[in-house]
Amino acid sequence: QLVESGGGLVQPGGSLRLSCSASGFTVADYNIGWFRQAPGKEREGVLCMSKDGTDTFGPDTVKGRFTASRDDAKNTVYLYMYKLKPDDTAVYYCAKDFTPFSLCALQADRYNSWGQGTQVTVSS
Repeated sequence: QLVESGGGLVQPGGSLRLSCSASGFTVADYNIGWFRQAPGKEREGVLCMSKDGTDTFGPDTVKGRFTASRDDAKNTVYLYMYKLKPDDTAVYYCAKDFTPFSLCALQADRYNSWGQGTQVTVSS
């Protein structure tokens, strides 16, 4: 099970940290993906944190602004978002890769366990 938290309303240029807390498995054994879905748009991959801690970014629009980290003691993955823009407004989800043996990828069908999502709104 995955539970996201940390979303909210932030002004353009601000920052947020999202948390993805896991239970029932060890996050260090799997790639963990972050996805987002804005109203009327398809879900898109934002970042994949691999087991070795390497980030894999999705759209160019988040490169240099989003990064991730992991706290193994808390079995939690974090998504750090900086210089937020109104276009970053979406529901953000974390998800677990279906296998511990693959490389990071941001195709949603690779992930078999999803959190409930947390809303991020970037607005002045």
